[in-house]
Amino acid sequence: MAVCESDCTINETKNQEDDYAVYNRSLAVTLAHYASAVYISDLMGLFNWTCSRCIKTNGFVMIDLIVDVDNCLQAFVGFAKSLNAVIIAFRGTQLKSIQNWMTDLNWCLSDLDYPDSSEAKVHHGFYSAYHDTSMRPAVVKAVRKANLMYGANINVFVTGHSMGGAMASFCALDLKMTGLAKNIQVCTYGMPRIGNAEFATFYSQHVPDTIRVTSERDIVPHLPPNYPTHYRNYRHFPREVWIHKVENDCSVNIIETVCDESGEDPCCSRSLIRYSLFNHMYYYGLSMADHHPKVCHIVIDPGLDNFTTSDSYGNFIFSRTPTNI
Repeated sequence: MAVCESDCTINETKNQEDDYAVYNRSLAVTLAHYASAVYISDLMGLFNWTCSRCIKTNGFVMIDLIVDVDNCLQAFVGFAKSLNAVIIAFRGTQLKSIQNWMTDLNWCLSDLDYPDSSEAKVHHGFYSAYHDTSMRPAVVKAVRKANLMYGANINVFVTGHSMGGAMASFCALDLKMTGLAKNIQVCTYGMPRIGNAEFATFYSQHVPDTIRVTSERDIVPHLPPNYPTHYRNYRHFPREVWIHKVENDCSVNIIETVCDESGEDPCCSRSLIRYSLFNHMYYYGLSMADHHPKVCHIVIDPGLDNFTTSDSYGNFIFSRTPTNI
């Protein structure tokens, strides 16, 4: 056991057997590969799962690849044979995207439109990025297709990094509340706060199998700020897993700490007083960004023509049916 400066008890995963029921490291690393791959702008490589970030997650079949050009958003739905599960991954903030930054900085709290959620308030920008764009209808359609192909009881894993984690959380809650997914788990990376304390409670009641991985001094999980006395009382839902270094005179150890059920464990990343944007860009050694210099850059190969549909806004869905999978 280790003790942090505020005399709180930290449960180190390597010493706590019960934590393995909460945090499956192997699964978290696997899903991180999907959260990294969804940033890829080479749509042919991503759709055929031959991209540079796709190699370590072989046995994956893309169902729908969704590109919302108007709002600079990207997501995919596919089937992972090795996990026997449907995977839904959302791309995070594109660093040079004005649309994404407008979404990130729209900290207004909006009502959550579900039964028994009258006090729950959510980040308007992140909520709208999923619900009020082409994302939700396209993802719902793909999940319905997956249910027909693999069965309504198939496991569903939803993942994403940064803003993608926020959208993943809203997606998972939506699928659970609408009954489109019965067995659903969420794992996000560097995710910001997305609602108030009442929302955190509501979310945890309906999507309890959720892990929020945070890395070192990543600044994004601390945004929007948590001011308990402020009318914008943002609060994380549980459960955080904090990856951080512990140094002594002889060595540097990487610790993966499973935090408490409060969502704001004072002995996890909340204990920090200095933050870093660099720590936001890498999780488990994987790059969580698209480093292409252009804004919302995508590459569409003519070979995708037979799989492509588009709308009047220039948004694309690259789709497979049961006959061509």
